[in-house]
Amino acid sequence: MENFAKVLEMAQAYKPEMSRFLRDLIAIPSESCGEEKVVLRIKEEMEKVGFDKVVIDPMGNILGYIGHGQHVIAMDAHIDTVGIGDRSLWEYDPYQGYEDDEIIIGRGGSDQSGGMASMVYAGKIIKELGLEDDYTLIVVGSVQEEDCDGLCWQYIVNEDKLHPEFVVITEPTDGKIYRGHRGRMEIKVTTKGISCHGSAPERGDNAIFKMAPILNELRALHENLTDHPFLGKGSLTVSEVFFTSPSRCAVADSCWISLDRRLTAGETAEFALQQIRNLPAVKAAQAEVTMYTYERPSYTNLVYPTDCYFPTWLIEEEHPLCTTLEESYQELFHETPVLDKWTFSTNGVSIMGRYGIPCIGFGPGHEDQAHAPNEKTWKKELVNAAAMYAVIPMLYTQKYAAKMPETTENLLRVD
Repeated sequence: MENFAKVLEMAQAYKPEMSRFLRDLIAIPSESCGEEKVVLRIKEEMEKVGFDKVVIDPMGNILGYIGHGQHVIAMDAHIDTVGIGDRSLWEYDPYQGYEDDEIIIGRGGSDQSGGMASMVYAGKIIKELGLEDDYTLIVVGSVQEEDCDGLCWQYIVNEDKLHPEFVVITEPTDGKIYRGHRGRMEIKVTTKGISCHGSAPERGDNAIFKMAPILNELRALHENLTDHPFLGKGSLTVSEVFFTSPSRCAVADSCWISLDRRLTAGETAEFALQQIRNLPAVKAAQAEVTMYTYERPSYTNLVYPTDCYFPTWLIEEEHPLCTTLEESYQELFHETPVLDKWTFSTNGVSIMGRYGIPCIGFGPGHEDQAHAPNEKTWKKELVNAAAMYAVIPMLYTQKYAAKMPETTENLLRVD
């Protein structure tokens, strides 16, 4: 189609601008709860390329609007990053980075400032080619995802009252279309004891010793968790160990561990907690099994508490949204796309996992670059993503909006 060829040509022409914008985003440290400066830089670029409206909500998320049609469509990139880790592992400065004809290196390049750069220039392409139709496109730069994925969209749905017909998640997808991923939980297991002098441990009750058999049973539980043909197997690992004790010459009076629990289809929060409560060693120790909560303030100082439960989600291959992205890809690149899933978690845990809003993923960059030293992304993928984001709303509105289910009941939310 003529429009698709023009879009790809224009996306290619804007590669230098996208690259410069991405370098600017990388150069601004923006760890979770410290995103204010990068949000302001995004606002500047959105206004420069012609967005109709740009809003920063009370949580600090930035929302850029294109068009005024009835079909509300959103695209999301989280604009926070993790830290740089061990600086000695970086070949280049993680913020100043490196650039050549093919790649850009720097913290956040793949995870996931590249998605934001591509979305902003997709907006410019839509405006310049007159691709606006009966839709309103909202480009979202969301905060605190690395700290608490999906919290931003809990706020956007509940407080900003934004309920799009679907959301494209622009996390890195290795050039593929992603249609789901496992959920996760952050779980705490606590044992209690009685302290006494370490010279006579029999007088007390060592909480660390009580935790030991629990650790072995948790390892065995991991091996026997539920599997799913597409999403894969649930998993469980111990990520942290803590204790309290009067001194190094005393018996520990409490011990607690943190668990990273990945949830596949059919595994709910209560199901996962009860599995652990049912372990013989947990019962014998009368251990407490709870879910962590998140209450860290955003950079605007807003606190929006939530349980650390991030539901699994999966959109079926036959869904009109999946077909929209597949056809967009085929028309642009004359290839059949690969459908796959993320290994890690995204804001989809709230968008579809909590609220049943259909979502799907396509983004520049590769998963294996996320949180890694010398993180890089590829300029060709920035171009391809910008082209996809420019045509998806048009194709959806013209061809697939009428085929969308009237309710979300047939979507697999798997909770």
